[in-house]
Amino acid sequence: MPLSEQEQKLLDEMERSLYHNDADFVSAVGGARGRLNYGSLVLGILLAIVGLGVVIVGVVIHAPVVGILGFAVMFTGVLVALKRSRLSAVRGSGARSSKSGSSRSKAGFMDRLNDRWDNRDEKNE
Repeated sequence: MPLSEQEQKLLDEMERSLYHNDADFVSAVGGARGRLNYGSLVLGILLAIVGLGVVIVGVVIHAPVVGILGFAVMFTGVLVALKRSRLSAVRGSGARSSKSGSSRSKAGFMDRLNDRWDNRDEKNE
């Protein structure tokens, strides 16, 4: 049984609202994170490799203190590798917060996709 015109419009409105709310959620959650800092990534990977080597040495010489120290270095390396750049996080959240025409080019992928979805009916008419 087909939907009436009023029901179809209501369904379309609910669908647009759902996509708009999802895009806002994605930009709100994703806006707080910055881009990876590649210098920190390389340093973190090197620290993790050195820490793993120290853990292996600690196991070979049967010294638990050396193994624990190696684990600490390895864990620190992973934390450093996953560190996000604060400068890009501030820039990213600023671009998402304003919806003016000049900052539209700085908007994220989901914002542009949401705008295209909202404007699809206007283009067809």
